[in-house]
Amino acid sequence: MKSLAYLNKYLWKYKGTLFLGTLFTIISNLFGIIPAQIVRHSLDLVKETLDLYFLFDGTKVQANIYQDFSYNILIYGLLILAMALLKGVFLFLVRQTLIVMSRLIEYDLKNEIYNHYQTLPLSFYRRHNTGDLMARISEDVSKVRMYVGPSIMYGLNLITLFIMVISYMVSVSPHLTFYVLLPLPILSISIFFVSSVMNKRSEEIQRNLSQLSTNAQEAFSGIRVLKAYVQETFSTRQFEKQSESYRNKSLSLTKVDSMFTPLIFVLVGLSNILCVYVGGQEVIAGRLTPGNIAEFLIYVNMLTWPVTALGWTTSQIQRAAASQERINEFLNQKTDLISTENLEKEIAGDVEFKHVTFIYPDSGIVALKNFNLRIKAGETVAILGGTGSGKSTLASLLTRMYDASSGDILIDQTPIQSYQIPALRRQMGYVPQDVFLFSDTISNNVRFGLPDLSQEKVVQAVRDADLYANIVDFPEGFDTKIGERGITLSGGQKQRLSIARAVAREPKILILDDCLSAVDTQTEATILNNLKGIMANRTSVIISHRVSSAKLADQIVLLDDGAIVEQGTHEELMKRNGAYRELYEKQLQGEEA
Repeated sequence: MKSLAYLNKYLWKYKGTLFLGTLFTIISNLFGIIPAQIVRHSLDLVKETLDLYFLFDGTKVQANIYQDFSYNILIYGLLILAMALLKGVFLFLVRQTLIVMSRLIEYDLKNEIYNHYQTLPLSFYRRHNTGDLMARISEDVSKVRMYVGPSIMYGLNLITLFIMVISYMVSVSPHLTFYVLLPLPILSISIFFVSSVMNKRSEEIQRNLSQLSTNAQEAFSGIRVLKAYVQETFSTRQFEKQSESYRNKSLSLTKVDSMFTPLIFVLVGLSNILCVYVGGQEVIAGRLTPGNIAEFLIYVNMLTWPVTALGWTTSQIQRAAASQERINEFLNQKTDLISTENLEKEIAGDVEFKHVTFIYPDSGIVALKNFNLRIKAGETVAILGGTGSGKSTLASLLTRMYDASSGDILIDQTPIQSYQIPALRRQMGYVPQDVFLFSDTISNNVRFGLPDLSQEKVVQAVRDADLYANIVDFPEGFDTKIGERGITLSGGQKQRLSIARAVAREPKILILDDCLSAVDTQTEATILNNLKGIMANRTSVIISHRVSSAKLADQIVLLDDGAIVEQGTHEELMKRNGAYRELYEKQLQGEEA
């Protein structure tokens, strides 16, 4: 229950609904207990009436006795029917309060998890896969709902019914009550031992389900690669293997769970036998009436379902505890990207890196080493280098996806940690190396950063990215749905649409992270010429492995293994006859070839 204590804040939030549900449970059980007492009176009335009936055998009084008896039995029958109807009404109200409460908590918990996911840094997503994240917000939350809904409902029903029934039974006959309830401690001990096994197996099932979800998600996301390499059969076998493991673990839990029902019915049957045997002796001794025995038998059978539900409820609570523990594991992780001053001001775009060193926290890879760079507001800088040189890391640090391991990053002479993160990122346009587009229309993908952006500005951003001619050829134009991750577009079209999305925001700082790698040099030149006017009034960082991308830059920085090898303008670097000139001539020869 320790992990489930996290949900207490939601139970307190809906305390009014919980109170009403508890009240309705008590009332419904009250209407369930009264019929047993009516049955006792009815049986006792039968015995008394029979004695009188035969006592006045052959007289006119006998007919009057029979008429009174019939009338009383009819009244008792109508009372039992009325009690059953009232119990049904209040059981309906119980479900309308407690089950509805569980749905509201499920809604709140899913929103909390989703919002918390978005606050976590990129390092978190590098350690955890998408399938695991989805399993915790869907499958795990659904199992938690079974605790705050049905489990609490059946638990309250069990507690209220036990208190009301047992207290009344004790008031009638403590001796008989003792023997009737004697099997219950055996049930409690059984649950204690079995619950630990169920908890362990529930955790294994949830972990296996996360792996299963991950494999399925990766298979469908990478379906083109999977088909291209003819690995459908292998993928199916992998899925079947994971499914079989999930099935076996679920069956092992079901086997343990299946022990509860037979055990409960055996113990309830034993209670009935003890009730008849011990109660019969009490009737013979004159301490109880036959109506009391019938009443006790009804009470024992009234307790059958709550006690039966105890096993199911215990199982659900154990599963919910395992799921909530997995949820808490992520909810307890906090972002280390915290604003020190929460500054919300418009930036000019002056950027400076001072002795910045960065080591990826999850892998330990040193991406930047004592990096120093000053970019004046409105200036364009090109960051060149090969794979693994640290180019993309600069973009991640500038958008504050990570914090530098050491050194300082200043924007307008203010430490980047002082700015409120969303306020800072709203003034940046970022085109990542790994383009991601949403399953929506082309217009809505361009508007992603600014939902209220006019269609005219959408069209202009698309023109700047040299994509307009392609879009107008589509049957639905700007309303074309591009599919998951933009699967209907080519690599170059996806990159250009990503550029349009960035420039549409009219950012103060524009970051292009190797976003022209999938287009030819002619298209690249067209896009860069279109962007020339946009870059004129804003700070621009062009990250690329192509030298041709640097032709608009005011300064060029050549990186290698996280350190600056050369820095200067194109003309200055060409005169030095160093690494930049060698790279330039090599790529120029390749393009000519």
